[in-house]
Amino acid sequence: MDQSTLLYSGFALLAVTALTCYTALVLLSPSPRTEHPSEKFYLAHETSKPLPLGTLSEPAAVDLSVVIPAYNETTRLPDMLASTLSHLSSQAAHGRTSEVLIVDDGSTDGTAELALTLAKKHSDADIRIVRLLRNAGKGGAVRHGMLHARGRRMLMVDADGASRFEDLELLWAEMDRIAPNDGPAVVVGSRAHLVKTEAVVKRSLVRNVLMYGLHTLLRVVGVGHVRDTQCGFKLFSRAAAARIFPAQHLATWIFDVELLLLAQQARVPVAEVPVAWHEVSGSKLNVFTDSLQMLRDLLILRANHLLGRWAVAPPPPAANGVATNGGALRARK
Repeated sequence: MDQSTLLYSGFALLAVTALTCYTALVLLSPSPRTEHPSEKFYLAHETSKPLPLGTLSEPAAVDLSVVIPAYNETTRLPDMLASTLSHLSSQAAHGRTSEVLIVDDGSTDGTAELALTLAKKHSDADIRIVRLLRNAGKGGAVRHGMLHARGRRMLMVDADGASRFEDLELLWAEMDRIAPNDGPAVVVGSRAHLVKTEAVVKRSLVRNVLMYGLHTLLRVVGVGHVRDTQCGFKLFSRAAAARIFPAQHLATWIFDVELLLLAQQARVPVAEVPVAWHEVSGSKLNVFTDSLQMLRDLLILRANHLLGRWAVAPPPPAANGVATNGGALRARK
């Protein structure tokens, strides 16, 4: 076999391997979730008739939207919601207008029915319950809530109550600092300061090993600058959400990483603020199977971004044709 034949065979093998890998990537990559028509409505305490949700493309109608993804959360949701509403109605919230969107992610334990009962109990608050027909994953539920939130700023927060809700004020103050004019910005609640404290040391050995392994992988993926990507306590400006969430593909546990990658791609400033946190029993995370899924999804995520298949949403056009690079509109004087 001469040299030219060997070179041809080598190139052919590389081409077949590249084509096979690309085909596998396309087949394994999820598309953004398509909404069912009924999921564009919400339930509220004041009426038995479903009401239409707002959309992210509309102007903000309240100061804050609190988006709570909930899957089989009848045990943990009542206390979490009570602490949330207690803070929102306190002087510490500075009289902000707010709404709470509870996104029932295809629960089978009556979470939506309980949420509606809680909404009637707290009738002075604007609580909206959205029901997804099928389980979409935590990331899918958060994305759905964000796409229909009406807030000038939007907080995603876990239903377990592990984060102290009062620390919203720390995130709010930091967003005031990095985006004083409601420009695009993300502020991430962080548990990194707790790594050597009792709150983390008392976690299982397997969870801590996986935590350090994940942090190593995140440096490879490109978000190693954020020390805690997975804390379920993140604040988005409306301008940032409009760039990030329409482009979100992943609905699994690693979706937070995709949000931060999209923010980085859109040049949206991201700040990290220490928050109080404690572990709450009842986690839906399966340490072994979900860790393998996280590894797979990280590889899919990185490959799609490197190849340009997944990209951030373009900034909305301004009436006068001028927009900031983060998507917030700036009028020409």
